[in-house]
Parts: sequence; structure tokens; C-alpha cells
Amino acid sequence: MMPRLLLIDDDPIISEMVTLNLENAGYQVTQASDGIKGQALAIQLMPDMIILDLMLPRVDGFTVCQRLRRDERTREIPVMMLTAMGQTQDKVEGFNAGADDYLTKPFELEEMLARVRALLRRTNRIIDTAKHGEILIFGSLTLVPERFEAIWFNKTVKLTHLEFELLHCLLQRHGQTVSPSEILKEVWGYEPDDDIETIRVHIRHLRTKLEPDPRHPKYIKTVYGAGYCLELPHDNDNENKEEEVIAEE
Repeated sequence: MMPRLLLIDDDPIISEMVTLNLENAGYQVTQASDGIKGQALAIQLMPDMIILDLMLPRVDGFTVCQRLRRDERTREIPVMMLTAMGQTQDKVEGFNAGADDYLTKPFELEEMLARVRALLRRTNRIIDTAKHGEILIFGSLTLVPERFEAIWFNKTVKLTHLEFELLHCLLQRHGQTVSPSEILKEVWGYEPDDDIETIRVHIRHLRTKLEPDPRHPKYIKTVYGAGYCLELPHDNDNENKEEEVIAEE
């Protein structure tokens, strides 16, 4: 079955160009020209992926993405924002709204297709892992792919798809510094030149969920100029560390 994509964009020229290239690449595409119709079609069609412009009539793309993420029916559908808003703050706001990827206009069609393939492949890989029921444990941290959860000092923490994969990437290299290029390649499936802000936003989200004080992280550390490092306490430290986490809450 062809993957079904929903394109929400009010520019008819770009919509037709993107749709034509996606269909030629083997995807089934449905279009919506404003935020209200786009959200309604997302609920109705339950597409495999949503490509979302930000400057939309009626309801902007940031709001649409936030609403999709709050709705149990659509919260797991991957979203790629496709927009002319290319400032760092725009990207940060997009990822904070729940986007999985962010591509600025103008763009190369081959890059767009590569991003779509990578996002669909990443989502499918998570689902396949969940079907195998593999549970990953290291000290005080347990990852449960079936539910996209982390058990952290006996407390269950719900993660997004990207947060789960990012934490899994760091856990596989526990105690080692992981470079941004390694993270982008493994988690996002591509190697852009200047997308470090993508990682920073999701690292901040993880720290908010796992760190006693996200502003002074103990476990997910930044190695300046080199990348990020996950350092978990040893088993014999768990009891004391758990008391610290509880005391900070």
C-alpha cells in the first residue's frame, strides 16, 4: 500500500509541485489549503505523515501542530513543517509545537523527498522495535519501546517518538560523547549542515522530563564543541539519586 501523505499549504503552485513529485515517488497525497481543513482531514484520513506550512489562512501551522499533538487520534502522526520562516527562533517554535522535522523554502525537491523518506523510515523503525517488545535497561533507566516510555528511578515518563530515539541513541553510547552529526544521522536519518538547533530543542525537552534541575543537568550533559553525553548513576547509587530526584519535584 502506498504511504498516504497530507499536504497542508495555501500556495497552489508549491502544493501542485510538491504533490506531483511526491506522487511520482510513490506516495498518495491529499491537499488542504488552510489550517481548519487540514486538521479535519488529519483526523478523517489518519495519514502516514503530514507536511505542514506555517503561514496558513484561518489557523496558522504552529497552532495546527499543537492541536494535532493534543489530540489522541493524531498525536503520533509524524509532522514535517515546510515553510519560508527560516529563522532559528521559528525552528525552535516549530519543534516546541511538536514538529518532527523542519524544512525551509526555497528547498531542493530531492532534499524534500529524502526528508520524507527518512521521517517515514524512522517512524516505521520505532513501530517495528515496539512489536518485538525489546526493553532496554541501564541502571536507573529503562526504555520501553512498546509504549514510548522511560522508567526513570521507578517513575514512568512518557516520551515522544523523537525523544525516545534520542535517548536511545545516547543510551547506546552511555558515558561517551555523541557528536551532533552522529545524532542527526541516527535519529533524524540525514546529515544537514546547520541543524544543531534541532537537537538542542529536543535535548531541552528530555532534560525537562528527566533532570531534577534542567538548567543544571546531571545526567544529559553538554560537551561544548563536541556533542552530548548521557551519564547515569551506578546501581549502588540509585537509592540516593532517587531521593534527590524526589526532593527536587
